[in-house]
Amino acid sequence: MTTPTTPTAPTAPVTLVASDLDRTLIYSTAALQLPMPDAEAPRLLCVEVYDHKPLSYLTETAAALLDELARSTVFVPTTTRTREQYGRIHLPGPAPRFAICANGGHLLVDGESDPDWQKQVSRRLADECASLAEVRAHLLAAADPAWLLKERVAEDLFAYLVVERALLPEGWVKELGEWAEPRGWTVSLQGRKIYAVPGPLTKSAAMNEVARRTGATLMLAAGDSLLDADLLLAADRAWRPAHGELADTGWNAPHIDVTAEHGVAAGEAILRHFLRASGPERGAF
Repeated sequence: MTTPTTPTAPTAPVTLVASDLDRTLIYSTAALQLPMPDAEAPRLLCVEVYDHKPLSYLTETAAALLDELARSTVFVPTTTRTREQYGRIHLPGPAPRFAICANGGHLLVDGESDPDWQKQVSRRLADECASLAEVRAHLLAAADPAWLLKERVAEDLFAYLVVERALLPEGWVKELGEWAEPRGWTVSLQGRKIYAVPGPLTKSAAMNEVARRTGATLMLAAGDSLLDADLLLAADRAWRPAHGELADTGWNAPHIDVTAEHGVAAGEAILRHFLRASGPERGAF
């Protein structure tokens, strides 16, 4: 006699939400874009203090939405910030189990950089790219002190320049990109910063690793900058605000939607989209 087997309960779907932070979910005073009369401006919650001064905000409504999102999905803050810079941010809701820093160079698990992921990243950079030392030396040699304000290295992974944008020669960034591409590096200009980042160092690679570990069945993403493009392309659905470098270049793809809102209101709108897409009515809105 054959013993009947007990049916295995279906695994609950897991939604992963990977979102850029600066100018996507959180905003500095200069990036808030509050066009309404002062008396009608939304209440803001400060989520970052730097040098003893408030630096980054979201609306109180966005804070409540983010709290709900973090409790119902695998919410993964995803940033080009270093781990130290990310550590200044205190988002509403439960602490995320996973976070992506340094443009994918560090995968934080319960606040600590995952050593296995670090080894994977180091191997790929060594195998596929010119060294950071070579790229940094070229940046410093090619930059003009007349418009170079600062030069920085982030986490010993990539480099960036802070420049006086108005004095930056036309075509300089393009020439730098042409030099960097055959060496396995990418270049992007974002505001006053010129980033030189190894090609394999991507937010999407780290997001896919979190998806593998969590068994995610749906991946949602948002971002505003050129360094977010690969993240948005790798997601099942994605959003970008109506401002930022991607908006300035008109960049888009069929599964990526653009908010009608600008500034901090766009961050609130993106959180609403995330919640709708991850709920029972997934995708039906």
